[in-house]
Amino acid sequence: MLAVLNKSVAKSPVELQQSPQNGAVSALKDGFLATHFSSSHSASFVINLASSGFFAYSSSRQNPLLPRLFAVVDDMFCLFEGHIENIAVLKQQYGLNKTANEVSIVIEAYRTLRDRGPYPAEQVVRGIAGRFAFVLFDATSQSTFIASDVDGSVPFFWGTDAEGHLVVSTDAEIVKQGCGKSSSPFPKGCFFTSSGGLRSYEHPNELKAVPRVDSSGEVCGMTFKVDEGSRKGKPAMPRVGSDANWSLHY
Repeated sequence: MLAVLNKSVAKSPVELQQSPQNGAVSALKDGFLATHFSSSHSASFVINLASSGFFAYSSSRQNPLLPRLFAVVDDMFCLFEGHIENIAVLKQQYGLNKTANEVSIVIEAYRTLRDRGPYPAEQVVRGIAGRFAFVLFDATSQSTFIASDVDGSVPFFWGTDAEGHLVVSTDAEIVKQGCGKSSSPFPKGCFFTSSGGLRSYEHPNELKAVPRVDSSGEVCGMTFKVDEGSRKGKPAMPRVGSDANWSLHY
């Protein structure tokens, strides 16, 4: 699957952006990357998102244990690859009928975050158990929601093209074709939103970018890892009367 999103919709992390001289091209201009995807993937479909970008996916060469799904509900477009293990629990939680599948659950989880908050996004994504990667685009709010499971079970990559647009795909070569060296694996156990950027839903720590170096010693994109030396926000207040030495807590 492939998603290319205009920089006005999804502003990629600064660390992910490299100069155009590093092999990046314009992924949206003249339908370049959509055409390349269609030519290299049989039985492919391209969904035009107007000026916001496009989605593309192929029904061929699927892993039967990690199927690809696509759905549109109320102008929310979602590409999903993988399998949710606690699907019955989530159907009940989000009030979905028995015929609902994984992509329906992701769309409804996003709708809950958007309309019925306040729910922490980390809690919503953490509640999805299984092997998965997904990209959601909300045409109404012009925002996106992207995530990968904690083990990175589904190969998932992202990068920035020469014009600063975000490219996300399960095909590493497609991302390299559009982004050159401004590409890297999407960090496992993390999610990305238009409003909040890249965050880990498993750890409260900040994420730090670590350069990826190829065999010739050149930097080729960044990976993002949890920074063990930092925490988001303030630590929780210790319980009154505790015998623990809380001086080390701050």
